[in-house]
Parts: sequence; structure tokens; C-alpha cells
Amino acid sequence: MYSSLSEKLTEWAVTTVLWGFRIIVLLVVVGGSISTLMTGKYTGDHWRDFIVTGVALGSLYALIALGYTMVYGILRMINFAHGEIFMSGAFGAYFIADALADAGFLNRHPIPSLLIVIIFAMAVSTGVALLVERIAYRRLRNAPRLVPLISAIGASFFLQYTFRGFFGPGLYAYPIPEILGGDITFLGFRILKTQAAVIVAAVVMMAGLYLIVMKSRIGKAMRAVSEDKETSALMGIDVNRVIVATFAIGAAMAGAAGVLYALLFRQVHFSVGFVPGIKAFTAAVLGGIGNIPGAMLGGLFLGLFESVGPALFLDGLGIVAPYQLKDAIAYTMLVLVLIFRPSGILGERLTAKKA
Repeated sequence: MYSSLSEKLTEWAVTTVLWGFRIIVLLVVVGGSISTLMTGKYTGDHWRDFIVTGVALGSLYALIALGYTMVYGILRMINFAHGEIFMSGAFGAYFIADALADAGFLNRHPIPSLLIVIIFAMAVSTGVALLVERIAYRRLRNAPRLVPLISAIGASFFLQYTFRGFFGPGLYAYPIPEILGGDITFLGFRILKTQAAVIVAAVVMMAGLYLIVMKSRIGKAMRAVSEDKETSALMGIDVNRVIVATFAIGAAMAGAAGVLYALLFRQVHFSVGFVPGIKAFTAAVLGGIGNIPGAMLGGLFLGLFESVGPALFLDGLGIVAPYQLKDAIAYTMLVLVLIFRPSGILGERLTAKKA
């Protein structure tokens, strides 16, 4: 009797705390937004710039998040080395981009040059991902979930400091074609050409990936293995080949995202993949880990919240330099999703069966 009463009181206390947390977050968001809008500090041009920046960032997060969500869908593990796979593509392609720029080919033929750089980045990231899968993960597929997670963290640090050992801790300035300088106007939005290139390239690649997963033979095999590996093997599907293909495709998306990231921020270094990797994981959880459309949607939402949120939610509360807290907004969103909807926006809500 006392045990049952204690459990009910504990459940009531937890529910009360969570509802209180929801109310506090709601008050901060609504109060800060109203205060910001009433001051009139930001014009329509400012908000349009925030939205465009958010969509560009969100497109990058979505591309990186696809690798997390695809691997989780197949193996039910989080590949925490995925941020470094993203970094390896950006870093590897830097030397090709720099050579093309020195030769003058980058400015004379910008579109073929960017295609060459992106393809090389995808190849580097794919090669690194396949090595990580073969060395760090393959023997641990049937191990308890904590074991491959620790291996993934170890692989992440190994890749970071391997690149630091080869290329040093300094920043490398990414060469940008002259054609991507300046901005354009589209539907009343002023968009930097680099942002437009990032958004268009990301949309094309995400659409291509979706078609591969939904229409191709390997995509159907991926969906089957995601549902049930043992039954898929009995039906003649080479599960090992599907897992390798999943790592390769996710890594290729991350490698392309590395070049697009460099177009936006114009620099790379050995730890450049850590923060985008964590945010892409946040996007994958936000959309529903294991759900490909959810990862895309989660990336876009996260990019918009990160871009618009500091000005909209925090500036009205009198916080100095609110944009410095953009990372805090991203991680707060992760906590909120894990507390209130662990399955994510498009994830399935699971209910426990009562005995």
C-alpha cells in the first residue's frame, strides 16, 4: 500500500515538474517574442535575412543528420564519429579546391570545379566511413548497445587528432569561386549566392537520396533490413552489403555537406565537425531518429530556430548579445524533445501494453 502511494506521489511530482518546465519555456518564448516585436528593433529585411540564413543552415544540418538517422535505422546505434566523417570530406576537398584555385580553373569553370570538389569530398568521406565501419563497428554489431557507442566516441577522437597530426591545428581558408560573390533577390528575399547554392544543392541531394531509398533495389533492401535483419537474410538479402551501402550513402551526404559548409563559412579545421555533428544529431532526434523525412524536417526546424530564435525569443528579455546563445537554443531543443516527445516530430509514439 505504502509502496503504491509512494509511486503515485513520485509520478505526480515528476508530472508537475515537467508541466512547470513547459509553462516556463512557453512564457519565455511568448514573452520574449512579444517584447521583441513591440520594440520594432528588427525590420522586415532583418527577419527575411534570419529566415534565409536559417534555411541554409538547416539544409546543412539535414544533410548531415541523414547519416545519423540511416545508420540508426539499420543498426540501432548512434555513429558519433559522423561529425568527423563530415570534417574529413571538407578537409580532403580543400586541397583539390585550393589546387583548382591556384590554377585559375575554379574561377574560369566554377560549376565543373564545384562538382569535382563535391565528388572528391564525397569519396573521401565514404572511404573514411567504410574504414570506421570495418574496424570499429563490424565486430560489435551484436554487442550491448553501450559498447559500439564507446567505440564510436573513440573513433571520433581518433579521426580528429589524426587530422590534427597531419594538417596541424590552424584554420584553412576555403577558396570560393568569384561567381558566388554578392547576392540575388528571390520573392522579396535577399539571398547570398553562397546561401542559394547551398540550399539548391542540399535540396537536390536530399531529393535524390529519398528517391534512392524509396525506389531503388538497394533502398528497398535497406528498408527491409531496417524492419528485420534476420528475416531479410532469410529472404536472400545480403545484410552486410546493405549495412556497408548505408554507411557509404550517409557518408557521401556528409562529405557534400562539408563542402557546402565551407562555402558558407569559408574555413575548415580539424575540429570543424564536432559542433555541426552534435547539431545534426539534434536534428535527427527532433525529426524522429531512424526516419529520413524526419531528419530533413528536423534539420530545417533546427536551422530556423537557431537563426531566428536568439533575436525573437532572447533579445526582448534584455539579454546582451543574444546570438551568442544560438548553440544553447539548439541543445535546449534537444532536451525538450527528449523529455516531451522522445520519438521526435515524425517518429512513432510507442505505447506500453498493460498486463
